[in-house]
Amino acid sequence: MKSHHLLKTIATHNVRELLFSSSSSSSSSNPSVLIDEFINLCHRRDLSRAMEAMNSLQRHGIQADAVTYSELIKCCVAHRAIEQGRAVHKHISSNGHAPQTFLNNVILNMYVKFNLLDDAGNVFDEMPERNVVSWTTMISAYSNNNFDREALGLLVMMQREGVRPNMFTFSSVLRVCDGLETLRQLHSGIVKFGLDSDVFVRSALIDVYAKWGELDDGFCVFKEMVTGDLIVWNSIIWGFSQNGRGEEALDLFKMMRSAGLPANQASLTSVLRACTGLALLELGRQVHAHLLKLESDLILNNALLDMYCKCGSLEDANIVFKRMLERDVISWSTMIAGLAQNGQTMEALELFESMKSLGPTPNYITMVGVLFACSHAGLVDDGWYYFRSMKRLFDVDPGREHNGCMVDLLGRAGKLDDAIRFILKMQCQPDITIWRILLGACRVHRNLDLAIFVGKKILELEPEDEGTYILLSNIYANSQRWEDVAAVRKIMDGRGLKKEPGCSWIEFNKKVHAFMIGDKSHPEIDEIIMKMNLLMRRLMEVGYVPDTNFVLHDLEGEQKEDALQYHSEKLAIVFGLINVPTEKPVRIIKNLRICCDCHTFVKLISMIENRHIVIRDPVRFHHFRNGVCSCGDYW
Repeated sequence: MKSHHLLKTIATHNVRELLFSSSSSSSSSNPSVLIDEFINLCHRRDLSRAMEAMNSLQRHGIQADAVTYSELIKCCVAHRAIEQGRAVHKHISSNGHAPQTFLNNVILNMYVKFNLLDDAGNVFDEMPERNVVSWTTMISAYSNNNFDREALGLLVMMQREGVRPNMFTFSSVLRVCDGLETLRQLHSGIVKFGLDSDVFVRSALIDVYAKWGELDDGFCVFKEMVTGDLIVWNSIIWGFSQNGRGEEALDLFKMMRSAGLPANQASLTSVLRACTGLALLELGRQVHAHLLKLESDLILNNALLDMYCKCGSLEDANIVFKRMLERDVISWSTMIAGLAQNGQTMEALELFESMKSLGPTPNYITMVGVLFACSHAGLVDDGWYYFRSMKRLFDVDPGREHNGCMVDLLGRAGKLDDAIRFILKMQCQPDITIWRILLGACRVHRNLDLAIFVGKKILELEPEDEGTYILLSNIYANSQRWEDVAAVRKIMDGRGLKKEPGCSWIEFNKKVHAFMIGDKSHPEIDEIIMKMNLLMRRLMEVGYVPDTNFVLHDLEGEQKEDALQYHSEKLAIVFGLINVPTEKPVRIIKNLRICCDCHTFVKLISMIENRHIVIRDPVRFHHFRNGVCSCGDYW
């Protein structure tokens, strides 16, 4: 019975095969049926069967229409089917057939999408006729692959052949501007062809002007025509926020909202960047509240995370990080760096270990954050381990930022000889930043001879670097070498160099209050000085002694103490103590690193006033609570 059943099955299969074969044979003899079947398969995006049908067309020496082949090529692109795409190209060009411009453009775009630029170039060169789509496709391909000269060269050739560039052409080529001169030539061309009113071209122009730091020119492009298009508004707001002009970015955002335009992901990301640069935590929180009404977005969440970290609010940053449904390498790296900059070294390194097991592979920026954490906690052995193993474990080559962290790590630990040996063995030439880091360590550890050597290295690279003259002057002053201090000042006067004045600011009641050393222009200055004098008396009672080693001027004892008393951060802190509610932290931002005397002052203030005080300087955060700083007095 079993064998009978098997024979019956085989017989049935053979009959079906015979019928199918007969049907195929019948259809294959009819070209219109073959073509109809091929068209149907192409439009259904059935790649494998469409390729079989195309082979049948090839055997019979017939071809379908251009639109059908374009559908098949799109199917190849969607499936990343490179070999099939090449086969389609070969079939279309076989038996003396010459594709028309439309189909050549489709083939050209296919090779571009496959990133086969040599093949694309061959198709482009062999095209008997090239229209604006052909030229723009190649220009865009070169732009996307950073072949700047090739893209710009094609734009010139295109115009010589009498083809008029369109908005997409200029939007593509603007991305590869190699300088302001080229940018202004392109801008002139855009005006010449009447494309300066196009939304995408204007947006690209603003973006590129911002990239080259020419925000005023970008703003002129923005103002030339009143626009209700969100793309152009987003470009100008982004430009200001990315170039450190956060206040203007926020003003533009307010104007945009007043004009009735909605805030989207791009505009809110720019606003968060502006809040980050200005350390406007309260405004950042308002933006966060608005984000809760929108769908979760990775780019926005990363910007929000960065804002909280750089405003010194790690509690908020942790909440955002834990609630993120999706995290990429930027998310993890931002949180690691945020913990490190806020003095939570061990938490940063623990998160790094979690990232290695749960998250994406650490990258260049991640390792900068890890090494920063080690350098600001004196973890020399850990720092060496991470530095030496990051290439082997994560394929991260040491760069300038990693080298800077290592010099900082060794310098802070007092290993100045190791630091100079490390610099001399670096694969790249030490830049001015590396030498500045070492000079700062020389000042802390009072190594005058090495400081003089390092100072000369810096001034060889940048003779007008006022910061180096100031540090050298300070080092000489600490050693009571007043003649050398005078000599340094004489050089500075001769070069017209001036010390950047210390400035601190605090956000309160939707306003930013700025203070400069010795400045008495603030409306509440009398109340601030009165409160300062009361605090100084209380501090003296608990043992505070002003550290006059950090006063650069050759003054008498009481004059030095007076100079210290009116440092900008002290004025800002006292203003905060007067105005900020007790349950909230007093948050200060400084343009210069905090000096030892002010550091001691704030620790004691946090204790006697029972306040949480946060100071952000150009390098890191200091969180003061109960007489203790998060840096562990290691900064």
